Amino acid sequence: MRAAVFVNGKIAAAADAVIPVFDHGFLYGEGVYETLRSYGGKPAHFGRHMRRLRRSASLMALPVPFTDAELAAEVQATMAAFDAPGERYIRMLLTRGVGDLTYDPAACPTPSLVIIVKAFPEPPEEQFRGGVSIVVVGVRRNHPDALNPRIKSNNLLNNALAMQEAIRRGAAEALMLNQAGVVTECAQSNFFMVSDATLVTAPLDEGLLPGITREHVLELAAGLGIPAAERAFRAADLAGASEAFITSTTREVMPVVRIDDRTVGGGVPGPVTRRLLDAYRAGVRQED
Repeated sequence: MRAAVFVNGKIAAAADAVIPVFDHGFLYGEGVYETLRSYGGKPAHFGRHMRRLRRSASLMALPVPFTDAELAAEVQATMAAFDAPGERYIRMLLTRGVGDLTYDPAACPTPSLVIIVKAFPEPPEEQFRGGVSIVVVGVRRNHPDALNPRIKSNNLLNNALAMQEAIRRGAAEALMLNQAGVVTECAQSNFFMVSDATLVTAPLDEGLLPGITREHVLELAAGLGIPAAERAFRAADLAGASEAFITSTTREVMPVVRIDDRTVGGGVPGPVTRRLLDAYRAGVRQED
């Protein structure tokens, strides 16, 4: 793996970047993260990502002892240290830090900051033209009273198990239900469908991560005059979808043309999906 990695003030190549084994991010998964990508060499939606990082950290009483300007400077320095053409994939991780084997936060006086920069793996353009297949998996999304999905946590076992099932079934994504059987989100993205000429996505209260791209797509839909609603729906309701797509930082607006064994929209990306993808790509370079 070729990457430049910032660890608590030092930038090194991936093979030389280390963090102590007593870091609570490693021991207990105590930490939060954000995934960004660059357009034209600039991290997109930086301000939105930092607001979500701070919100996630606050939900687990994790201090963020850096200003946005300081974090931006460290990201830029790490990007500059990665000498390769093309756009960048950026992952920022903030952990509880190094401390004794205890759950007491007081044992970790200083959070650890890690920034990973590597080449951005562009999704194949044929996926945007032809769409992808996803499956509804048996792994349920974490209950908000157990591990709140609004925390973009380094502990991704729930997502990993869901994605492993999807991979076994030959799908590009895992669509997850909550404890009540309501559709929430995918293992690595948010989910939208078009039903009765309305763009529909699950409300945050059903137990899902407030995606940056999800938020932006809802804003774009409003600007384009596309009716949109955040409302609960179940797996059976997917049969009524005329279009579907997933959204994420790395996948932008990715058409979905098959869910389980059912073809969506005749097996081709629909007009609402295409409009939103075009609008997203047109505006993301100017968006903070």
